[in-house]
Amino acid sequence: QAQVVESGGGSVQAGGSLRLSCVASGFRYSSMCMGWFRQVPGKEREKVAVVHFSSRQTYYVDSVEGRFTISPDNAKNATVYLEMNNLKPEDTAMYYCVADTWRSGSSCLTATVYSYWGQGTQVTVSS
Repeated sequence: QAQVVESGGGSVQAGGSLRLSCVASGFRYSSMCMGWFRQVPGKEREKVAVVHFSSRQTYYVDSVEGRFTISPDNAKNATVYLEMNNLKPEDTAMYYCVADTWRSGSSCLTATVYSYWGQGTQVTVSS
């Protein structure tokens, strides 16, 4: 049974940093595609960052480019982190980890639907 569990998040002042973690189980590691979406009440979910494990290709939404870093854990299969620096109030949202399997890095990065979702973790940035 595939499963995705995220952790981290919390409250921080603008300019601060947070790290989100996500562990996926029950997947074929070599084709792993993991990432993060976020959602604010009343708005659509937004794809924030995605990484294809075998090719190490990454995607970032423009608004977080240069501030957020997504990285697989080389020592732990199917674990990914989202390092968030220089946080802004507009980064406040519920963050969801997603996971799927794609042989192609480009398919992983451009997909609009991912099969497995975590429960979400809240990130709040105050000004």
